[in-house]
Amino acid sequence: MAGIWWMDMGMKMMLNDFVSQSQRVLNVTHKPGKLEFKQIAVSTALGIGVVGAIGFLMHTIANLFRG
Repeated sequence: MAGIWWMDMGMKMMLNDFVSQSQRVLNVTHKPGKLEFKQIAVSTALGIGVVGAIGFLMHTIANLFRG
């Protein structure tokens, strides 16, 4: 029975730690303004486009070698 008690205390400590870390993250975060949101959206779109272009080029080159 003692082992179960320690496991429960460990779970409570882990839960308390998780809650305190979550509160810390929520205190630091903020809602982005219009300019910040636009910058994030543009950089994300460019990143997705670059990754897509690289994948397309690799696929095209692989198809050229397959014949």
